[in-house]
Amino acid sequence: MNRITLRLFFIVVFSGCWSIALAQVSTPKYSNEFLNIGVGARALGMGNVQAAIADDATAGYWNPAGLLNLKYKYNIALMHSELFAGIAKNDYGSFAMPLDSNSALGVSIIRVGVDDIADTRRLQNEYGYIQYDSIRFFSVADYAMLLSYARRSNLIEGLQLGASAKLIYRNVGEFANAYGFGIDAGAQLQRGSWQFGVMAKDITTTFTAWTHNVEELEEAYQQTGNDLPESSAELTLPRLVLGVGKSFEINDKFSALVATDIDFTFDGKRNVLIKSDLMSVDPHIGMELVYANAVFVRGGFNNYQQTKNFDGSMNKRMQPNFGVGFKSHGLNLDLALSRVNGKESNAVSSGGISSVIISFGYAFK
Repeated sequence: MNRITLRLFFIVVFSGCWSIALAQVSTPKYSNEFLNIGVGARALGMGNVQAAIADDATAGYWNPAGLLNLKYKYNIALMHSELFAGIAKNDYGSFAMPLDSNSALGVSIIRVGVDDIADTRRLQNEYGYIQYDSIRFFSVADYAMLLSYARRSNLIEGLQLGASAKLIYRNVGEFANAYGFGIDAGAQLQRGSWQFGVMAKDITTTFTAWTHNVEELEEAYQQTGNDLPESSAELTLPRLVLGVGKSFEINDKFSALVATDIDFTFDGKRNVLIKSDLMSVDPHIGMELVYANAVFVRGGFNNYQQTKNFDGSMNKRMQPNFGVGFKSHGLNLDLALSRVNGKESNAVSSGGISSVIISFGYAFK
């Protein structure tokens, strides 16, 4: 990568972040939020900490620069998780491969959806009788495809750069759908046992255009006295993620990795640790204990929030996450458990398991 290309990369990143101030007035909060849930049981078990340490096929999502850390020629990753007691399904698949010693390519597909939603608009016929066979079912689903490319810098030793183009399709049965496009860019730098990363999501602001099937909605909206929806567009503002990680060699068999990510969002005040009308800051931390490079135990904290009680007092909580993994001959099997929505203490929430994430990876030459 020549000097001009490197300059252009950073100009695009910083100009995209600078456009935040201009776009904030007309941009909704939490647009395309399904793309921030996360993928891969390793990452989710570590509290979504990956900007500096992503090194497998999931790097196309977390930080495309990490695709240069692939150890095999062909790399596959698959994930399935269920959210909200199984109501929503989160599925992910990716394929990545190095093109040469200095570049790599990845393709990722994400689907988050709720299926088998009952459409009861025609349950009662014109004579007032119930007709159960008139019930139809539909799905509400969000899809994204990421095309990722990474290249090693020739100017700074250890610097890796990457970018992902995002194609978005969102569907609400036969009632509405949307198409969108955006770009992410990232970088990683390794210095000894330290790893640094930066990920700029939606650096150009992601544009999503909605269209509505008015004919299907007209009767229901007239009965409820609501106005018919019109075609609209959403802009997703940039999000900046800074990450750092450090590896520790404990002995010949054991090693450890500790990492943290700090998310900066610019779409208004969020319920996070540090918040303001201009910017919100959401830190999260994760750890991975490794035995013989084959068995992994993980943990992490993220999703810091404050909630107000009826008596006016405040509760603070963080979401703990846990995970285990097994690797052998290029085959990875990972499991993560996420505990949320349980009984709260002053600092950390505890309670029943809300989400179980299973992911599978296979890498071969």
